Amino acid sequence: MPGTVAAPRGGVLRDLYDRYETVRDALSRIDKAARGLGLPDISTRLIEADGTSERRGPEVQYLEIFAVSLATHHMLVAEGVEPVAIVGQSIGELWALAAAGHLPVEDAARLAVARSQALTRHGWRGKMLAVGVDGRRAESLAGLIDHPHLVLACENAPRQSVISGPEELIRHVERVADSLGWPSLPLDVPHPTHTPAMARAARDLRESAPRGAYGSGRWRVRSPWLGRDVGDDDPVDLVAGALTARVRMLQTVRELHAAGADAFVECGEWPVVTKFVEASIPGVRCVVPLSEADPVAAVREVADDTLGFAPVRTAPVRTAERILPSPRTRVPEPAAAPVAVVEAPPRVTVTVPPAPVAHPEPAVAAAPPAAPAPTAPAPAAGPDYETVLAELRTLYGDFLGYPPDLLGEDDGLESELGVESLKQVTLLGRVSERYDLPDLRSDSSLLTSGTLRRIAESVVQGRAEATG
Repeated sequence: MPGTVAAPRGGVLRDLYDRYETVRDALSRIDKAARGLGLPDISTRLIEADGTSERRGPEVQYLEIFAVSLATHHMLVAEGVEPVAIVGQSIGELWALAAAGHLPVEDAARLAVARSQALTRHGWRGKMLAVGVDGRRAESLAGLIDHPHLVLACENAPRQSVISGPEELIRHVERVADSLGWPSLPLDVPHPTHTPAMARAARDLRESAPRGAYGSGRWRVRSPWLGRDVGDDDPVDLVAGALTARVRMLQTVRELHAAGADAFVECGEWPVVTKFVEASIPGVRCVVPLSEADPVAAVREVADDTLGFAPVRTAPVRTAERILPSPRTRVPEPAAAPVAVVEAPPRVTVTVPPAPVAHPEPAVAAAPPAAPAPTAPAPAAGPDYETVLAELRTLYGDFLGYPPDLLGEDDGLESELGVESLKQVTLLGRVSERYDLPDLRSDSSLLTSGTLRRIAESVVQGRAEATG
């Protein structure tokens, strides 16, 4: 299950709400807890396509992510998927505890809000930075500055780490990473965590959070910061302890796979944690039901596979770090196996409730994909646009290992070509240097819904304004 990710789309749970009684019950419980804390109903916006919320603070965002994670988990169980373990990234571990039955849904919602409030009270000028290198290099990078609050916060994948620390020091780290040629991306999270700077907030949470009954739960919950299964641990102590601890998602995923988990299901709207899984275990099967046109059909296929009725098929492997000879390459999936469910990222089936992005809360993570922007008509044909487009195809193709003629100008760089955010940041930097457009690399819209057409148009427009 994912940690802190982007707020879910309106109406994302409408079909699940209509189909499953367990989903309706879970959302009702979250709404009840929210109302008791003076917050608006959480379910309204998630089950109505045009739903809006009166308040969009971090508490509402956390509870919406919780609702999506829990609803996806209930869909999996209702369709016959039996998780062998549930993993949560950062605050996603709290979602995992509730999904496993370790504590009541209402208590989990109240604890999520208490955590957010404690972090707000002890607010500090901190930031999180995703860096496209392994944990050892990222830790050495943070160590160059030698500040006790600047630390390696998350090890998400072989080449995906997150550094957390004071904002001004993170800016220094970003500049050093850039000088070394290491891709990096600041994470937009409401509360930077997983650093010793959060010790006071952790103490506050232990003293102020409501305590309730809890038990062992129905399913295993694997903790990426404890490095073991959750036993009779107090949920408040678990959530508070995670605020200052490092999240070792890479190690956790590999341990589950070594124990027999060959399929991972993400209980979130977008592939966030599953990207870490794919990068950590090439060829492993990852499923993100809510990103599919028919989520129920995707889940039923997982359930059939785990029961030994796997159909013959191939599926795309979307690995954050791999370079494919062609963006259309597909590889056969492994034979049916146990499934694992991860919080954001099963064939022993492991379920994951939905990092910061990267996410920490991010599960280090890269930013979740946004809905594709409507395709704008191409500008009037002219040598400038066509020349820039051809140059971009060559630049992107050489970097990614794709034949330039296979890079369609309207193909989504992340959604269709699998170019993860850190690589897009690096490529935009090269484009901005090539055309002397320094503002181009800071245009976040080219990352969230980027296509070569949009980038080429931005270059043409930027050059026209510069020469004008």
